[in-house]
Amino acid sequence: MSPIHTSKTDTSSNTLVILLPVFDDWEAVQRLLVQLDGVFTEWSIESQVLIVNDGSTTTLAPVAPCPEHDFQAIVRVDILHLRRNLGHQRAIAIGLAYIEGRVACRAVVLMDSDGEDDPRDVPRLLEKYQQEAGQKIIFAERTRRSESILFRVFYWLYKVVHVLLTGRSIYVGNFSVIPFCRLSSLVAVSEMWNHYAAAVFTSHQPFDSIPTTRAKRLDGQSKMNFVKLVAHGLSVISTYSDIVGVRLLLVTSVLIIMALVGIVSIAVLRLGTDLAIPGWATYTVGILLMLLVQAVMFAFIFSFVILAGRSGLTFLPLRDYRYFVSRVETVYKRRCQATATSVQNSICLRWRRRGKRISAAT
Repeated sequence: MSPIHTSKTDTSSNTLVILLPVFDDWEAVQRLLVQLDGVFTEWSIESQVLIVNDGSTTTLAPVAPCPEHDFQAIVRVDILHLRRNLGHQRAIAIGLAYIEGRVACRAVVLMDSDGEDDPRDVPRLLEKYQQEAGQKIIFAERTRRSESILFRVFYWLYKVVHVLLTGRSIYVGNFSVIPFCRLSSLVAVSEMWNHYAAAVFTSHQPFDSIPTTRAKRLDGQSKMNFVKLVAHGLSVISTYSDIVGVRLLLVTSVLIIMALVGIVSIAVLRLGTDLAIPGWATYTVGILLMLLVQAVMFAFIFSFVILAGRSGLTFLPLRDYRYFVSRVETVYKRRCQATATSVQNSICLRWRRRGKRISAAT
């Protein structure tokens, strides 16, 4: 794979940006950046990092190396502070919208900040990205998960429900490479507010994938539980609201037809033959009529849900992300000396230039 080079400024179109949404996982982030820097140094890849602080409640741990040391391949680390906790997917949407509007880059590498997305897979994703001439979004396809057996069981059930409701299988997550030419259209997709990968599929963005194995967390415990898994699943399914509504409408239509056929059949048996048991026809028709009324009500509800979803106001990350951004903080620049201080449960690394900055050899 030929190396991807970036400059040290935000305005270079050759910049490779690593996007990391974070909620309280600062120790894991610190370890992840060290691993990323090691992998990028080996592959001669220079990059800058944008961390989206999703309303963390804990004190921010230093994410840059010690003042006596520099990253070798990471040239800059910025933290985009959000005004409140919005959740993993919405933090991703805001981060991508910010990059599209403020950072002219070649591509964005989106990955989780806990280390479960293996940094060693990033060069493989970039290689596939280059093979596709930088025109496709490249996902890391999960071939094996690292969570507990109970979590895997619930996740399997969620995938079954997802296929039944949407007709699509789930095999990728957030870990991906996004070309800037796709990012500019992706941030105009309202579905990305609920789920990034689903927004890629529903907006018909060109994409491909490579097989990867999910790694283990670098620090702490996963914050995903049953309630959050259900909420996450509903968020994903909501991006396919039109498809789900139509599928449920078809199911209720079939139920209506079956109920009508059942009522007609019972009437024929009751009036045209002597096979009906006394009282049986009345009870059966009553039950079928109740099912028919409920099916008709569900059909109307699903129809209105579909119409409301297509005509209602939507959140556009490109337009509305600014409402949730508090500030942007630069916590690391290569070839600078840092002094770290803590202010109001936050860090602010102040850098002093040491002589003239020189370009790193690639």
